[in-house]
Amino acid sequence: MPSSWPSRRIPLAWLLLTRQPMRLAVALAGIAFAGILMFMQLGFRDGLFEASITLHKLFDADLVLISPRTTSSVAMEGFPRRRLVQSMAHPSVEGVSPVHWNLLSWRNPQNRATRSILVLGFEPLDPLLQDDSLRRQAPLLSQRGRVIFDERSREEFGPIGPWFRQGRQIETEVAGKRVRVVGLVAFGPSFGADGNLFTSAETFLWLMPDTPAGSIELGLIQLVPGSDPTKVAADLRRQLPRDVVVYTKQGFEDFEKNYWATSTAIGFIFTLGSAMGFVVGCVIVYQILHGDVSDHLPEYATLMAMGYPLRDLLGVVAREGLLLSLLGYGPALVAALGFYGVVRSATGLPVVMTSGRALLVFVLILVMCMVSAFLAMRRLADADPAEIF
Repeated sequence: MPSSWPSRRIPLAWLLLTRQPMRLAVALAGIAFAGILMFMQLGFRDGLFEASITLHKLFDADLVLISPRTTSSVAMEGFPRRRLVQSMAHPSVEGVSPVHWNLLSWRNPQNRATRSILVLGFEPLDPLLQDDSLRRQAPLLSQRGRVIFDERSREEFGPIGPWFRQGRQIETEVAGKRVRVVGLVAFGPSFGADGNLFTSAETFLWLMPDTPAGSIELGLIQLVPGSDPTKVAADLRRQLPRDVVVYTKQGFEDFEKNYWATSTAIGFIFTLGSAMGFVVGCVIVYQILHGDVSDHLPEYATLMAMGYPLRDLLGVVAREGLLLSLLGYGPALVAALGFYGVVRSATGLPVVMTSGRALLVFVLILVMCMVSAFLAMRRLADADPAEIF
């Protein structure tokens, strides 16, 4: 009779799960809740990291120079501009763009409140961002005191976008000096800055007269098409003094993300939240499977007494765990997609579903259910048919 067990293909695991629909519904709700919690925590974490490089991704550069004293985009330090000039000696360097970068005080022209805004100063004819709207409007910055405002900045900076499109002349103060808005772009805030402002290098130095002569905070390097950025970066690291650090564009993005992940509590907090969701899910699934095994212990003992191998019965519990993970993952994924949309609308954070995160949470739910099933199996493995009867 034991040999006929596999040939009958009785969906015993499914029958045991569906025997009590209410218990199954509770189990799936618990798994979905744990999955949603993991999705949201990981989504917030990755969204915040992506938000920290809103502008980094748009820089028109293959390589980036920064000071070794720079820790992040909210604490940029200066380095000699001549290092950027020296990099042009490399045969693969096609062009360079010096950039000034700092957080300055912006006065809301509507309510006169002040708030820090990220100001980038560059030569209007130099490439800065891979954005046609900024390139078209950059010549408007040639006159001192002219700025281009990022209309996707937080609303606390004032209704600059609507006013400008209405044809109003917008003048306000930056760092206590009068400036005029002559154009709009739409990039959005980053995690380190609530808004962005673009101006010429001349205007930036006028706003910050204490800036050391010949000092810049960022150096963008454009390479000859076909050049290997990694190799050129390695060459420049050997050639340039150690008062400057050379990154590939991707390396510069990773540098910024790594700061928020390791030097702040953000990465730890959201990773801990994901771990809590995993633990909660394990507890819920374990209770369901343990209760199921306990309720059907006499039936399991009967099968064991009839000669069915213990491994086959343990396989039933394992299949129950597998079915629970598959059934619970779908609702969690659908709900997370909806919540992601709500978060994007409410905060502007780039919280989107990625295939990597979807796969990661599925694996976590699968492991969660299988670990719980393994723990519940111990109740079955310890059962003695003689004692039960």
